[in-house]
Amino acid sequence: MKYPLALTAAAGLLVAPLVLAAPAPAAEPAKAPAAASGLDEGQTRAVEALVRQYILDHPEVIIESMQNYQIRQQLAEQEAATAALATHRDEIKNDASAPVAGNPKGDVTVVEFFDYRCAYCKRVLPSVQELLAEDKNVRYVFKELPILGPDSVTASRAALAAWKIAPETYFAFHAALMEARGTLGETEVLEIARKVGLDPKKVKEGMAAPELEQAIQRNLELAQKLRIQGTPAFIVGDALVPGAIDLDQLKELVATARKG
Repeated sequence: MKYPLALTAAAGLLVAPLVLAAPAPAAEPAKAPAAASGLDEGQTRAVEALVRQYILDHPEVIIESMQNYQIRQQLAEQEAATAALATHRDEIKNDASAPVAGNPKGDVTVVEFFDYRCAYCKRVLPSVQELLAEDKNVRYVFKELPILGPDSVTASRAALAAWKIAPETYFAFHAALMEARGTLGETEVLEIARKVGLDPKKVKEGMAAPELEQAIQRNLELAQKLRIQGTPAFIVGDALVPGAIDLDQLKELVATARKG
């Protein structure tokens, strides 16, 4: 199945901002009849000429207007994302198909949307490993979000199959996939599975299960509802943080969620 590619890999900033498209040029409004505006035809033309000349003399007004528009759009996106977090909280934290690491009964849940071919997701892995090694009261939920092509989908299906076959091996397999370089076709993925102790035949059989495709599709739809535009993206408590973050930032998010 082809998955929508509306989501893009996060740019190399530590916290990637929402990318907003510049507004399309508005259609020129219909001119009001002179009588309706209170001006006769000559006066209307004179006003239009003054406005046009002012814009030509002060083009920064257009730039300022577009910047204000983008700020309003960004605030609207943030408000929509906050509302979606509340509406879909149970789906975000408690989807039975989503792999879990750390303490299943931890007092703070960290949710990560990721792609195995995303360089910034790979960069975050050591911080995730260290967080789970240091804080034994964190529950970590993995949301497969394969948006970077067929290899991403193959790796995600293999990881979800591993979660069903041998959940205790999932995190080791996840880490090995993240650490892999080069292609992640079926041959490469099954070899990685073998190296971490999984049965490649069982993983391959499990990858064909239709419920895996359904789980991935749910993640894609959930990401769109949450206005997540790239990977990685993290949800900790009431905070949604797009982009690659380091260990200190993860710890701070967990501490804030723990207080709240």
